[in-house]
Amino acid sequence: MKHEQTADLPYLRKVVGASMAGTIVEWYEFFLYGTAATLVFGKLFFPQTGNELDGIIAAFGTYAVGFIARPLGGIVFGHIGDRFGRKSLLQFSLMLIGVSTFLMGCLPTYEAIGYWAPALLVLLRFVQGFALGGEWGGAVLLVAENSPNRSRAFWGSFPQAGVPLGNVLATIVLLILSATLSQEAFLSWGWRFGFWLSVIIVGIGYYIRTKVSDSPIFEAAKAEAEERAYDGYGLVEVFRHYPRGVFTAMGLRVGENILYYMVVTFSITYLAHIGVGTTKILSSMFIAHLLQAALIPAVGALADRIGRKPIYTVGAALTVVWPFLAFPMFGSGQVAIVLAGNLFGMVVHALMYSAQPAIMAEMFPARMRYSGVSLGYQVTAIVAGSWAPLIGTALLRQYNDWMPIAIYVAVAGAISLVSAFIMQETRGVSLLAIDREDQRRLALD
Repeated sequence: MKHEQTADLPYLRKVVGASMAGTIVEWYEFFLYGTAATLVFGKLFFPQTGNELDGIIAAFGTYAVGFIARPLGGIVFGHIGDRFGRKSLLQFSLMLIGVSTFLMGCLPTYEAIGYWAPALLVLLRFVQGFALGGEWGGAVLLVAENSPNRSRAFWGSFPQAGVPLGNVLATIVLLILSATLSQEAFLSWGWRFGFWLSVIIVGIGYYIRTKVSDSPIFEAAKAEAEERAYDGYGLVEVFRHYPRGVFTAMGLRVGENILYYMVVTFSITYLAHIGVGTTKILSSMFIAHLLQAALIPAVGALADRIGRKPIYTVGAALTVVWPFLAFPMFGSGQVAIVLAGNLFGMVVHALMYSAQPAIMAEMFPARMRYSGVSLGYQVTAIVAGSWAPLIGTALLRQYNDWMPIAIYVAVAGAISLVSAFIMQETRGVSLLAIDREDQRRLALD
């Protein structure tokens, strides 16, 4: 109990740094792909039909493959991580995504090798998504399980802040390349440097992660499981004992996940389609990501003060509103107004995203927490974030109007709003108490 009431702050900061380092790396590479899908892959890796949106739709199809692979990664990494620990899997996932991203930068184009180009791109995208599927759960649990009860949402929000920081890195790289190279040079070879730089970033993240270990809460739960010779881990066990937690987590994720990829990925396609220049688009996204990185810990602290439920409810409600305000702002084509639309989206997203590690960690006991949070977080991506840019682009192609896209985002926000209403408030709950209650339920089975 002492571990939960008093925290070793120097070590906790080291754990936060290790989790953030990996998250930054993972999302640098994941966002780099999403941006390249709009700016590069649609032109270089797929046959041209005469309509530029067709190539982008095909590229976003491979983008979706990464999301489809994420639940599989979450299941595999979650099962192993609940049995043997979080740290070693986090190091493995980092290396896996680094290798796959570097190889993307080496791929020949469609013109050089035909359909082998998109096939290899899909394969590497699958590996990248599989690794990321195991990354998030381990990273946030490493922090959440080392955090005090009273400030778990604050500390747990820092790996979330690594997402926009990774996006900032990717945006900086692409911004520099697109601003300093001609369009021909950027498409010919310049875009590859962003993918090759992953080797350096992965090396830094891997080194930092060697300096931390699994939490005392997890080690205690592991020892308890070994003493009882109990084999209750993984997918089936989570659905058997904690179905409400899994399905509530999925519902919370729908609106948040779709909103995020409409803001950071589809908006790039939409703005390019209406004639806004690449440098202006990337500059706007750069500022929006910086704001969100600064905002996420502040929202996490607020969730510790007033509760997880009211913060998430406001964010989900604003998700319903955002598209009807943002798309007219994007349509103005004016940099300041476009930026305001993106900033608004990032603020709304932060209200939901910041406390997710604490919310989901507090839904499950330690023996199945990695599996539970990975399922709740990653499975949703199959029907939410993976298809959001693709659906948005298809609706744009079909109707050439933003209203159907706005309705799509609003419906997703409504699903998360309902989930926020029915979720339990867990502010200040003890993870040890959750484990004790789980052991009591096991004894009754």
